[in-house]
Amino acid sequence: MSTGETTISEGSFDEKPVQEEREQIEIDLLLEGIHRFYGYDFRNYAMPSLRRRILHHVDTEHMNSISELQHKVLHERAAFKKLVQSLSIPVTEMFRDPSLFKMFREKVVPLLRTYPYIRIWHAGCSTGEEVYSMAILLHEEGLYEKSRIYATDMNERSLQQAKEGVYGIEKMKLYTKNYMEAGGTRAFSEYYTARYNSVMLHPYLRKNIIFAEHNLATDRSFNEFNVIFCRNVMIYFNDELRRHVHGLFHESLSRLGVLVLGSKESIHFSGYSEDYEPMDRVEKIYRKLK
Repeated sequence: MSTGETTISEGSFDEKPVQEEREQIEIDLLLEGIHRFYGYDFRNYAMPSLRRRILHHVDTEHMNSISELQHKVLHERAAFKKLVQSLSIPVTEMFRDPSLFKMFREKVVPLLRTYPYIRIWHAGCSTGEEVYSMAILLHEEGLYEKSRIYATDMNERSLQQAKEGVYGIEKMKLYTKNYMEAGGTRAFSEYYTARYNSVMLHPYLRKNIIFAEHNLATDRSFNEFNVIFCRNVMIYFNDELRRHVHGLFHESLSRLGVLVLGSKESIHFSGYSEDYEPMDRVEKIYRKLK
């Protein structure tokens, strides 16, 4: 005889939503722990991408759960550094998007010629290829001697590679092609020396570059710049963090300073779009008016 009660049998719950909720709680605790213990703030990164990278890291490190990762990260600094490396995978190349660098030569360089001194910030410089591309461009335009390039990233390992200026020789064919399409005026091979399976960029390209750790999520402005490059970095941030970073750039740019964004990024909805005018809408080059 039925009593009208519903019996919940084992396994009747959908395990997938439960597992996802559990993982999200673990991720939230991991990110909070990292922020409180190390001062690195990943809490406003775009969650789908961040979640994939964390789960991939758990898998490659042969751990059973995100909670196990949290325990290891909070007790071993080496584990923390390894996780940061996984969460900030460098994706860059020399003269990436050549049409941008060609347009920079045509539209921004004439403006830079009017300055007695040029300060450029490459925010999220990764392993440095874009920074050296700028050094080469300025050298060819006769502006490098009066320029200072600040190249920053939160990833210590990427910065170390950037400082060394050593890259795989297998990439040179692509880099040469990019360089020529970007309006290069010399043989690209003039800028490096080949050694075995690597190439070393000539030291004079580094002499006016300052490499330093800087976290866009937590660190403040540290200078006034004529140009800021930040390309394909904010695609990994949520809306709140994007607005924060745009505020940082607005504070850091001089009047008539130039902001260069990535092809998938936009200044719209940043809260500062009215303060800029487009120098090139396609290449995402903007000039600060106020």
